Amino acid sequence: MDAGGCLSVVMPCYNEAATVADIAAAVLASPLVGQLVIVDDCSTDGTAAIVDGFSDPRVSVVHHTVNRGKGAALRTGFAVATGPFVIVQDADREYDPADYPAMLEPLLDGRADVVYGSRFMGGAPHRVLYYWHSLGNRLLTTASNMLTNLNLTDMETCYKAFRREVLDRITIEEDRFGFEPEITAKVARLGVPVYEVGISYSGRTYAEGKKIGWRDGVWALFCVIGYSPIGERCRVRRVGPAVKRLIGRV
Repeated sequence: MDAGGCLSVVMPCYNEAATVADIAAAVLASPLVGQLVIVDDCSTDGTAAIVDGFSDPRVSVVHHTVNRGKGAALRTGFAVATGPFVIVQDADREYDPADYPAMLEPLLDGRADVVYGSRFMGGAPHRVLYYWHSLGNRLLTTASNMLTNLNLTDMETCYKAFRREVLDRITIEEDRFGFEPEITAKVARLGVPVYEVGISYSGRTYAEGKKIGWRDGVWALFCVIGYSPIGERCRVRRVGPAVKRLIGRV
């Protein structure tokens, strides 16, 4: 098939005025991209004005009137995406759209229905940053693998690409960073073929705008358990509000 324009890119953004124009330009430079859906999650730093100024007809912009979180922004964006393939793109410079061809290859040739871009496999360049973040990511991925019976190396990666019909079978419930373990558990439950490819990664520091913190990690672990078959049977998510109060994430 002709792959040109087959990809819808969903980009949630919150206070990314310093990077959103550059990353949007990089996304739109890819011949694979037929649509860029930007969901501004009630930014307060001028991001909204920047994205509203994009003139490329492939760009669709949706604004949240209150800040709702990454998962909520993706839920909004997935509903707007129209391409046969959909990929998640953060609005910073940590992930490079030059990796789109590698991400799309297993989808285009029919081997996969879902592709994860792993920061921990392959020989692509990686910025060296926080050890504890890396360890936490590996622990969350291991826990997720144990409960889903997948063998991913990077469950928490931003780069996840889907066939449109797979997303149509999944309802996203998480509003924040719990999206990653939730979508992984629900993909595993569908039993569709999942592939993983190595990608580059240029992580940023907290001074440069990184937002995820330890509370998000604790909640992600709760979601790993809560969305697993064991968690569903035991109705673990009933205690979710109490966990949120305990970690101060409401």
